Amino acid sequence: MMIGCYGSQIPYQGIALGCKLRNEPPRMPVMSTLSSGDRIHLVDHKRRQYALTLKAGETYQFSGQKIAHDALIGRPDGSIVTLSGGKKMVALRPTFGDYVLKMPRGAQVLYPKDLAIIPMWADIYPGARVFEAGTGSGALTMALLRAVGPDGVVVTYEIRDDFASTAGANISRYINPTNLLSFRKSAYEGIDLLDDHIPFDRVVLDLPEPWQVVPHAAAALRSGGIYLSFVPTVPQVMRTVEALERATVFGMIETFETLLRTWSVQGRSVRPDHRMVAHSGFITVARKVEPGVLGPRPEVEARGDGDVSGTDEIEEDLHA
Repeated sequence: MMIGCYGSQIPYQGIALGCKLRNEPPRMPVMSTLSSGDRIHLVDHKRRQYALTLKAGETYQFSGQKIAHDALIGRPDGSIVTLSGGKKMVALRPTFGDYVLKMPRGAQVLYPKDLAIIPMWADIYPGARVFEAGTGSGALTMALLRAVGPDGVVVTYEIRDDFASTAGANISRYINPTNLLSFRKSAYEGIDLLDDHIPFDRVVLDLPEPWQVVPHAAAALRSGGIYLSFVPTVPQVMRTVEALERATVFGMIETFETLLRTWSVQGRSVRPDHRMVAHSGFITVARKVEPGVLGPRPEVEARGDGDVSGTDEIEEDLHA
């Protein structure tokens, strides 16, 4: 018999570390059904996705065929539905990645591959206080909100009213947060702390000129906090890293990009797909630290070996 972990929690200094085990069958999942107001995707046999918001009494039309929203409402998530012309599709609630690619947009959204890795490298944790600039269409804002959870807070700046309006609709439709503070302000002019004057744990930027925000980030971040910015071009990366080095309070500066390549697996025929999501942008991360130890290493640049990550030291520790 399986042991379910649904007993009373074991507190430690006010923190719930786990729960006491007791012999109890695992809970059965609740069937998820589609409801009026849900944002769903209809997926055809070629995996193409079509987004719609369910509303009682309305009809969805697709390539000369149609289906009543009432025929979808109340159906289980993942059901096969048939349009008026006989075309079969699957009705699904979208994943976060699918939602981002199909939601209305003003600014260009980050790709799911970047949205997945940014919370990891910025170390966004439940309860964190995060500052974001460049709300755009709201994709990164939602990724941050999902990571900080209900006990954290995300403060986001956006100077364009049209972008902010689009982002607000996208975010409320998908996650409906109560811990998001959105301002029509420019981070280039400064970062304001909240009324309690507690510094931010993380600063995340998706702006054309993040180097202009680096001095403000240095002032707004707590010691040990993390700075992260996303830019598409090499000149932007160069100016950002130069600004981080000039600030003197940032160390462990790293820049990287992510490439996503899917594979086709059909029986014994296995090969990489011909298309991939390659370069979309560069991610630069840094830690706010006391100056003197983790600053720039000009001797490495002069030597030209490019190893600034500490890989050799890590390998020595592993083989010690």
